[in-house]
Amino acid sequence: MQMNTSQDVSSDVQKFIRQAHSLVGTIFEAGQEIYVNRAPGRLDLMGGNDDYTGGMVFETTIPEATFFAAQSRSDAHFILHNPSVKAIGWQETLEFDLTDFSGKDTVRSLEEVRAWINADPKKSWFAYILGSLYFLRMHFPEKTQHGLNLFMDSEIPLGKGVSSSAALEVSSLKACAAAYGIEAKGIELAEWTQWIENSIAQSASGVMDQFAVIMGDRHSFTPMLCQPCIPYPLVRLPQGLRIWGLDSGIRHSVAGIEYEAARAATFMGYQLICEWESLPVTRETSGVLERFTDPRWQGYLARLSPSLFRGNYEYRLPVTLKGAEFNQSHKTHYDPYTSVRSEVAYPVRLATRYAVEENNRVQLFCEVLNSVTAPVSNHSLELLGELMYGAHAGYSDCGLGSPETDLLVSLVRQEAGNDLFGAKITGGGAGGTVAVLGRDTSRAQMAFARVVSAYREQTGIDPYIFDGSSQGADAFGILKI
Repeated sequence: MQMNTSQDVSSDVQKFIRQAHSLVGTIFEAGQEIYVNRAPGRLDLMGGNDDYTGGMVFETTIPEATFFAAQSRSDAHFILHNPSVKAIGWQETLEFDLTDFSGKDTVRSLEEVRAWINADPKKSWFAYILGSLYFLRMHFPEKTQHGLNLFMDSEIPLGKGVSSSAALEVSSLKACAAAYGIEAKGIELAEWTQWIENSIAQSASGVMDQFAVIMGDRHSFTPMLCQPCIPYPLVRLPQGLRIWGLDSGIRHSVAGIEYEAARAATFMGYQLICEWESLPVTRETSGVLERFTDPRWQGYLARLSPSLFRGNYEYRLPVTLKGAEFNQSHKTHYDPYTSVRSEVAYPVRLATRYAVEENNRVQLFCEVLNSVTAPVSNHSLELLGELMYGAHAGYSDCGLGSPETDLLVSLVRQEAGNDLFGAKITGGGAGGTVAVLGRDTSRAQMAFARVVSAYREQTGIDPYIFDGSSQGADAFGILKI
């Protein structure tokens, strides 16, 4: 076994190594190197839905992770083994060939690849892995002339809003790239895997999830300005503080209509503002992802200051706008990854306001956390908590709240005098997980336990708790066994 000196050889790593060794002779060939990557899930502390509008995000990793192993073959065949999906009735071993998505010198169209994946709903998880292989085949045809033996396992719970999909995209692409002799890391890897999410899985998410699971590290946050990917130095969690994730038990999905409608409404608001300012908007296709841009804000709503937005635009925007009405007056929608549905009423004003104000909240949150010294004062924590509560309210404005996550946040508020200071819904919203900020004290731990107990009693749901952090995919690197 070879590894970077910084790699975390924890119990989950050792377990995966044993699993991989047990598959030699069935999935893996003896005597051939196996390339392994580990990508964790992420907890969105601030910035949830402003990545696609150019805002700042502030994420941390969780201990739960996805492992992916790849080994080169001498032929064009692929074998993929994923025993974790058997429990939910999906096919655990898939076999396919390079010719299924690529010819000798060409690759099949996006439409053909999507149709192949979507032909069997039990293969939906396969989209992220095939997307990695398809992307590498498109961009590195000379290195991707043969098949691979593939094995994965994941501890990240599905549907809880902690980015199980990004962890799968990142770990699979990074391990497969290593098996092909291709380097995949950093911002470039984040953009590649966002393309897979948007173009193959057809989920209209931004880049924050991929960036966080790639660039994160233990006890750290990953600030990034999504224009499109401008990283800031990692921020360490100040001594004496603690972050929890508390799952509501309500399944979250960025492919859901609530998320899609909130995102589309934001771009509808941007489009109306550009029209009022007579700004020419053009389609930009030179990057990995298509987008629309203008000469003043470069396509990023987050570049509007809250005061400018409130003074010049907010009350000119419609509170809601029916999709049919928008489509009648606009031939183009300024987001390549969502459509405007005729029957949907879009929350244009509040979704646009959230995009502008959330970026400001995250910037303030990051500045306060960067400036504090241990021991952190209650005043500083109350400021951070208020920013979190404001972000949570913004989700509800966009139609991305839920009664269960509202209840969790309310229960945390009730413990304000007991070393819990803030809470907010995370990620794409409409269910999923709530992030909680508090002190690392027995008093806070008891208050948190009361929140969990009260939630269980009032809903009948026993919430999953995320606690702790771990290395990101780049910090882990490639482990060879």
